[in-house]
Amino acid sequence: MSSIRQVQITFDCANPERVARFWCEVLGYVVPPPPEGFATWDDFDRALPPEQQGSAFACVDPSGAGPRLFFQRVPEGKVVKNRVHLDVRAGTGLVGEERLATLQAECDRLVALGATCERVMVADEYNESCIVMRDIEGNEFCLD
Repeated sequence: MSSIRQVQITFDCANPERVARFWCEVLGYVVPPPPEGFATWDDFDRALPPEQQGSAFACVDPSGAGPRLFFQRVPEGKVVKNRVHLDVRAGTGLVGEERLATLQAECDRLVALGATCERVMVADEYNESCIVMRDIEGNEFCLD
């Protein structure tokens, strides 16, 4: 008998808190409470050795349904396309013009948060429309 395991999605990035707070806005996620004994995450961060301060941050789905997102600082910048990316399901169940308009509205909202729009892929005979985007540090994701 196999068991179901929880999944955490980890992002390598330069500024973990900034990227985590961006994804909180995108997905409606929240920052979890700080560890016991600390009033704030800033208090916790200041308690770490200087080289570890600001090195990680996380956000969670407040409903508990979605995976935890973890952001870790790495020294190198992004240089190639992601091998894995998130699909933000903004147009589920919609087709045609209604889907494209909904995706475009969400794209506009995310661009205002610092994302960039890479390309709009309009529906064809096989696929519905989607929009390829990048988060504030250049990680690819799709609005579908």
